[in-house]
Amino acid sequence: MMSEPRYKLHWISAVVETAKALKELIGPFVILVFVNGFKGESTAPWYIQYWSLILFGVLLVFTLVSGIVKWRRFDYWFEDQELRIVSGLFVRKKRYIPFERIQSLDYTEGIFHRPFQLVKVKIETAGSSSGKDAEAELTAITKDAAQQIEKEIKQSKKMKVLGPEPALFDQIEWQLIREPEEVQIVQQPAPVIFSMTTSDLLMLATTSGGIGVILSGAIVFLSQIEELIPYDWLFGELKSFIRIGIFVVAILVVLGFLIVWLLSVAMTFLANYDFKVIREKDNLVITRGLLEKKRVTVPLKRVQNITITENPIRQLFGYGAVIINSAGGVGEGSRIKLFPLAKRNSMIEPLQELFPNMDFSEPTKKIGGRGKRFYYRFKLLVTLLPIAIVSYNFFPYGLLMLLLLPLVGLHGIWQYKTAAYTILTKQLTMRFRTISRQTVFTEKNRIQSMELDQNYFHRRKKVATLMVNVKSGMTLDAPAIRHMPQEDAEKFLSWYEFHPESTESQIEPDN
Repeated sequence: MMSEPRYKLHWISAVVETAKALKELIGPFVILVFVNGFKGESTAPWYIQYWSLILFGVLLVFTLVSGIVKWRRFDYWFEDQELRIVSGLFVRKKRYIPFERIQSLDYTEGIFHRPFQLVKVKIETAGSSSGKDAEAELTAITKDAAQQIEKEIKQSKKMKVLGPEPALFDQIEWQLIREPEEVQIVQQPAPVIFSMTTSDLLMLATTSGGIGVILSGAIVFLSQIEELIPYDWLFGELKSFIRIGIFVVAILVVLGFLIVWLLSVAMTFLANYDFKVIREKDNLVITRGLLEKKRVTVPLKRVQNITITENPIRQLFGYGAVIINSAGGVGEGSRIKLFPLAKRNSMIEPLQELFPNMDFSEPTKKIGGRGKRFYYRFKLLVTLLPIAIVSYNFFPYGLLMLLLLPLVGLHGIWQYKTAAYTILTKQLTMRFRTISRQTVFTEKNRIQSMELDQNYFHRRKKVATLMVNVKSGMTLDAPAIRHMPQEDAEKFLSWYEFHPESTESQIEPDN
């Protein structure tokens, strides 16, 4: 039997692997060199004086060699309806992935890939790995090679449907059956379901939470080099500077936060530039990015629930985001932003087009007044302890902490007024909030399990919390309706049981 041709990754994969490893060495470099200094005691031998730089140099050389080895010792090919991968130098790892198990191919074009027209391909299967990594990853291959993988997968799945290729005298007839199908696929353009306008992209960037990531990174960096910061000199200069005026200091602080905020806006804008959602047969294809272009494929049959989330600022302007939970995916393949930002009233139509069996109406059933106190009573009790400690140790200024009590109470009332649900014959809709308002739409056949929880105080007032578990990647997503009437929670469980003839269309709450 003739052996199948083996393919290599592009040489730029050695650069990508090296850059990835160097990125992970930034933290150790800061700790090793900056904190311990570039040079040791002058009386010691030179290799002791510069031991930190020598050690880092050794790590750098090892990283470069490792990247080249990973590139040279990586092969992939197609054989027996499988994608086969062999990698490793001393320990050769073999991975065989049947085409029928491959659920999606996700593409990324980074700054190293785009000049050479290359892509990184992540291969996901129904139960990808441990939930943290894709089933396999081709670091850098040409776009033609990526299309070849898609072609091999499509041909394999088509042969499974049509059967094996017939004998020679029937091949002409078999080609007549197969080729029109292929031409039709090429000629039919994939419709764009959703795309972000420039105004939506700017709104997304300006209301994102990226500023917290940048600030936390800055704090971690400063904590690693705190021994090198001349605090005495800084505070001395600061004292003389304060004499100019506290107003100038406040302006500088505001300018610092403004710079960080603008940086987070720019990062979000670049990451979501040209965001599009395209439907290709039974798959959703999401593309985005300017400097690093990403393409994620999600089979529609893996979507477990749909969540519309609205933080207070975006809700004020009528905006929201749509997030889907996908079963079996990893990383971005499990909890995906389908629409990062859109007007609340304009997202229903594309959602209805993608999920025609779903009802995206707002839930109308409130939980009733019986569970109202549970939304704020426990929070107030928990808040009293730190307030008492701070008030005692910093009296009388610590008494200002008492202002937290009405805020905590109002937050609980806010959550209570948001909570609602609707049960249809084949669908459950829930709405709740922590800070952001979330409306979750779940089909009955996607629910893995339901849990009814009651503590002692719940049982006394006949209320309960109901959690609905669906798959999200390799774990579970568990939205919950809290402190609802016990009898309604029991009706939830009864609805979830298999009653093909007697399922009620809706559940009315007690007044």
